[in-house]
Amino acid sequence: MKKTRWHLHPGVRTGDDLTVGERTADLVRNVMGSWPFVLVFISLMGLWAALNGNHGFDPYPFILLNLFLSMLAGLQGAILLIAAKRADAISSEVAMHTLENTNQLRELIEANTALTATVEQLSRRIHEHICGPTT
Repeated sequence: MKKTRWHLHPGVRTGDDLTVGERTADLVRNVMGSWPFVLVFISLMGLWAALNGNHGFDPYPFILLNLFLSMLAGLQGAILLIAAKRADAISSEVAMHTLENTNQLRELIEANTALTATVEQLSRRIHEHICGPTT
């Protein structure tokens, strides 16, 4: 399974900074939102059908399997919403970090602009002092 790299972003909390629920949401999102999960799920459904057929402990039309799948579907919406909330929280943390960086850069640019204006004024004064006033 390919790992995402959002956890490398300096503005995103990771590791011990996360609650158990946040870590679980990350795990669920990374596992359930993957092709290996889909392929394993389809394989297990096929295996269940092949092993049971008409004479197994859950004969066709697989009432027990339908019960399990219905319970899974009932929880799936809530699980996906929890994972989506965590993804939104990550995006929010990245956006806030970007905003803080942007504000710091704006302050540095403004300070640099003021410093450049001061240097320009001093350069003119030095030039006038050495060369005399220009007309």
